[in-house]
Amino acid sequence: MYMTFRWFGRDDPIPLTHIRQIPGVAGVVSALYDVPVGAAWSRERLGRLKGEIEAAGLTFTVVESIPVHEDIKLGRPGRDRLIANYCESVRVMGELGIPVLCYNFMPVFDWMRTDLALPLADGSTALAYDERALAAVDLSRGTGDLPGWATAYGADELGALLAAYRTVDAERLWDNLGYFLERVVPAATDADVHLAIHPDDPPWPIFGLPRIICRGADLERLVTLVDSPANGVTFCTGSLGALPENDLPAMVRRLAAVAKDRIHFAHCRNVRITGERRFQETPHPSAYGGVDLGEVLRALRDVGFTGPMRPDHGRMIWGETGRPGYGLYDRALGATYLQGLWEGLTREAPIDRTTTPFPQNPEY
Repeated sequence: MYMTFRWFGRDDPIPLTHIRQIPGVAGVVSALYDVPVGAAWSRERLGRLKGEIEAAGLTFTVVESIPVHEDIKLGRPGRDRLIANYCESVRVMGELGIPVLCYNFMPVFDWMRTDLALPLADGSTALAYDERALAAVDLSRGTGDLPGWATAYGADELGALLAAYRTVDAERLWDNLGYFLERVVPAATDADVHLAIHPDDPPWPIFGLPRIICRGADLERLVTLVDSPANGVTFCTGSLGALPENDLPAMVRRLAAVAKDRIHFAHCRNVRITGERRFQETPHPSAYGGVDLGEVLRALRDVGFTGPMRPDHGRMIWGETGRPGYGLYDRALGATYLQGLWEGLTREAPIDRTTTPFPQNPEY
């Protein structure tokens, strides 16, 4: 495992010089955020970003992400041209030696929260999700009422997209994902790039839209759609951990039994489930949420995971302001916590043991 940190480019209030100072962090996760969805990425632009990261003494380890155009997810006639552009972007990654691509196949919306600054008892704030609050959102006015989606879609564009998805159920979306992977995986193989699909966040349908990467069986189905070492997953403990039925350490082990070495990237964070389809994000240590990160990392160690890992969303603490979920301080604490867990696991002798439960979650 090697530790990485997400950076949103020059618009990120956190400079690369600060990331460099986090102990153990050597890799950066970033992307070209201003390229129109569906357009091919140029070697010049991506190379410039890589050069900027390397000039700070860091390594460009993961592209997160190259967005998948909605026409590909919908299976529309123009998808072949868009997939060809996607393959070109992957080829450019390979030429520049960037080894991992994290992407998702969520219709219309990426990760979704209903509160970007839920006040916690200690005075910090965190991201949170409540299905009841989402149900109250009026999409006939576009995405203006959704936290974090103020300029994504106008009412007419969003309405047309939602109407188009009425004919796309979960199985049709699986078909369209398979069509996409059948064409992109060979390009990734040639480029020596590992594809790592991100689970749906939250891991259930929203606004009537299908979501298909939610459970262990979904990850196992994904890697068998195109059976290639290049076709793998991002194991996100926060996304998958929001679904109570998901046993994360068991999922890691079962996936390895189905197809070895298909976890190409790990997002590690913690969540506390507070009701039916309701959760809040917490500090990274296991005692604060429902994810036993020690046992998840133990499972990753046991299956031979050697890829990049990053602390995922963090709280806003110590008066910091900035991009919700992506402040410096709490994610830096998360990075050091995860490295401490990993150091302990890699030093201990491999033994069989039952999981020791963490104490009752403290009030938070």
